[in-house]
Amino acid sequence: MKFTVDYPIVTAGYDPALITAAGMTRVAQAAEECGYDAISFSEHPAPSRKWLDAGGHESLDQTSALAFCAAVTSRVRLMTYLLVLPYHNPFLTAKALSTVDLLSGGRLTVVAGTGYLRSEFLALNVDMSARNELFDESLEVIRGVWAGVPFTHQGKHFSARGVASLPAPAQPGGPPVLIGGNSALARARAARNQGWSPLMVSQEVAQTSRTPGIGTVAELAAKIKEVRDAAAERGGDPAALTVQVHTPQAGFIQRCGSAQEHHDHLGQLADAGVDSFVVRPPGDSLDRAVDSLHRYAATFLKERALSRKG
Repeated sequence: MKFTVDYPIVTAGYDPALITAAGMTRVAQAAEECGYDAISFSEHPAPSRKWLDAGGHESLDQTSALAFCAAVTSRVRLMTYLLVLPYHNPFLTAKALSTVDLLSGGRLTVVAGTGYLRSEFLALNVDMSARNELFDESLEVIRGVWAGVPFTHQGKHFSARGVASLPAPAQPGGPPVLIGGNSALARARAARNQGWSPLMVSQEVAQTSRTPGIGTVAELAAKIKEVRDAAAERGGDPAALTVQVHTPQAGFIQRCGSAQEHHDHLGQLADAGVDSFVVRPPGDSLDRAVDSLHRYAATFLKERALSRKG
């Protein structure tokens, strides 16, 4: 099992020190030193005040934050979790992501989704009803720009003739792309890309983000099998797909609880086919965020290292 640290400004009342250069450096370097596999940032460039007051969260610009983390680390991967593709011009997105990948030495992982916040689509002047076709065409453009020069495209929303987006990303063909979301469409996309990043939440909670709920590990396992089987049918290697999951226990790192129960939960996820688990440290204190990363790693990442040696 790999572990992704979700940068802890997603809770109300976070410590302002977390959005300083010194604070972000401490968290990013702690994630790297402790052996976490990735650090991630979410995206909400123009959320409504109503959404924030109802339990939404603030965010930083993803590529700026990831570029900063790239400069103060050398190993940990850098992740968009998740990038809302319909919000962006894909040529600008491809350039921004290529830059982070280059400056980090090929450490970028993209988790991309269609988005769900109606007020944000409105503020960005993007037709929410077209979000799925925008997503698919944007990803086609981004991959095309990354794959070769020159690139020509004629689509419903975007056109280009002989584009040369250089320099290319450090990773050949571009960073891996995981598809976020629980829907059947998201799973079909995941089988065509490098993996899937679902949320294991109840139907009630899932309604907020306009995606179907996944309430049990057994249900998650069945859907992971569906993704891997679909990849195999396309002639791909199902074992090469990465499945990253966020569950209600992402917040275990913030609170006291049974380590054995959490260990069992991770084991059940691994048996279900999960490769990576999202952890969310506390955001109310920079010191507590860093300390919790160390304490969680001492138990759960240490066990992983020992099992590898065994």
